[in-house]
Amino acid sequence: MRKRRNHSPEFKAKVAMEAISGTKTLQEIAADHAVHPIQVSQWKKQLLEGASDLFTRGKKTQASDES
Repeated sequence: MRKRRNHSPEFKAKVAMEAISGTKTLQEIAADHAVHPIQVSQWKKQLLEGASDLFTRGKKTQASDES
């Protein structure tokens, strides 16, 4: 039985960014990186959903520091 692979956040972001760029299909990206196409689409979805947090976290931290 194979052991589950744990991918680094950097790897996931790289694959997701490649999927967002649209230069290759999800199947091509999955084959290039030896992951399942569904995994690529899940990482892409997570990146798109979490992208807005990148811009709001700094404001929340800054506001609490000023108080």
